[in-house]
Amino acid sequence: MSNSHEKRVDAQFGPRAQAYVDSPVHSRGEDLDRIEQRARETTPAHAVDLGTGGGHVAYRLAKHARSVTAVDLSDEMLAAVQATASSKGLTNIETRQSAAEHLPFDDAAFEFAACRFSAHHWRDLEAGLREARRVLRKGSPAIFVDAYSPGVALLDTHLQTVEILRDTSHVRDYTVAQWLETLSRNGFAIESTRSWRIPIHFDSWIVRMRTPPDLAQAIRTLQASASDNVRQYFRIQADGSFELDAFMAESIAT
Repeated sequence: MSNSHEKRVDAQFGPRAQAYVDSPVHSRGEDLDRIEQRARETTPAHAVDLGTGGGHVAYRLAKHARSVTAVDLSDEMLAAVQATASSKGLTNIETRQSAAEHLPFDDAAFEFAACRFSAHHWRDLEAGLREARRVLRKGSPAIFVDAYSPGVALLDTHLQTVEILRDTSHVRDYTVAQWLETLSRNGFAIESTRSWRIPIHFDSWIVRMRTPPDLAQAIRTLQASASDNVRQYFRIQADGSFELDAFMAESIAT
């Protein structure tokens, strides 16, 4: 189909490729440091970055793995990652265009997997995690990082609405419980989890995605009309800035 979900994701992110390479929000964080630390400890021969976006996970993995495959739906995003890797002197990163639900790799092709702020765009989380497990060798580490829903209906409705107004390729921010259940069901043993909050600066958040003005205004209108419970939970500020929940799950392929 000409307007499939995969094509929608590509259309949303391809033209924003360099913005995600350059984004301070995406290029640093304790979760990114932890992914690199785990790669340093395990020194995998082959690592995969699922939904590489601006390539920040791949750049960190490339310092400790023999080779890294950066996977993304967007050819433009992958081109930006390849160019950035070359500029950093990282010659062991290769890119591959693919949806997470249909990875073009052999079974047990990798010894390390990471996925950071990508899965909320996947059409099918279950299928994506099943594929991640298939291409990962038994006993290998896998780290998943994403925004999550607090799970309370009032808060969840607000979050999902804001997300899809800002980025129409958004599918869902899952709860931590949903994440852990789906990981366990698809062959990942959870080692540890941690959560934190990310301050979202409204203007740069909108500019990075080039959200159309009418949709950006719809978000501001929604925020202005939100209940005190919603405003307090997300710490919505006068300029539209707010806080987003994020978590990291470290796991082992069983």
